[in-house]
Amino acid sequence: MTQIHDALLDVAQQLADAARAAILPHFRNTALTAENKLDGGYDPVTIADRAAEEAMRAVLADLRPDDAILGEEFGTRDGTSGLTWVLDPIDGTRGFVSGTPTWGVLIAVGGPDGPEIGIIDQPYIGERFIGTPQAAWLHGPQGQVPLQTRGARPLSQATVFTTFPEVGTPADAAAFADVAGRARLTRYGMDCYAYALVAAGQVDLVIEAGLNAYDIQAPIALIQAAGGIVTDWQGGPAHNGGRVLAAANARIHAEALAILAKHP
Repeated sequence: MTQIHDALLDVAQQLADAARAAILPHFRNTALTAENKLDGGYDPVTIADRAAEEAMRAVLADLRPDDAILGEEFGTRDGTSGLTWVLDPIDGTRGFVSGTPTWGVLIAVGGPDGPEIGIIDQPYIGERFIGTPQAAWLHGPQGQVPLQTRGARPLSQATVFTTFPEVGTPADAAAFADVAGRARLTRYGMDCYAYALVAAGQVDLVIEAGLNAYDIQAPIALIQAAGGIVTDWQGGPAHNGGRVLAAANARIHAEALAILAKHP
């Protein structure tokens, strides 16, 4: 199994390299324009999103033609191997078009029960967070560093993240506020980078709602590899998206889950 995971990780790294090359020429380019995919709101997509997913799909067509693909921009491709690559070419496109550097490329691969390998790649920062069944580590400007989530501490001492202050529905927002109101520090707006910070031992909790599979599968594999826990708000599997609770350890997960469970 280790040899299989090594082979899949090699492909995942090639996908991340291809996405970096496709995206970076467009970042902080003042001529970049964005289309809005959402009626009644704002969900931008750019040429960089599409170019990155196309580049990753081209690598998979060459190296893993029998695997399925689920991508944000170009949907599904059926496969016969039992493995699915789950791709978000730019998680945090709102940040990308605003020039902030914490957007990332999300790459996961696994079966129907969820991801086995996950990468959160930060092309502009030059950080690549990797999670496998064997270990989790970061390749960055200071070299390779092993990743380990934070040890147990009470919620009253915790740092909690979510991307949007409204979280999701009004009911979702009320549930998040119930947890965040008991925490030491609440921060917003980091997109996938907040999950990377859980794996790196910097953050205790990320709580979000309304996610898709391509938003969460890479963070799940990374955080679990680093010693954390990712579930839905009922404690069940989260790899299909929806309401997600990512926690650094079992104690803080249980404390947050008990509060969220009061908000059906």
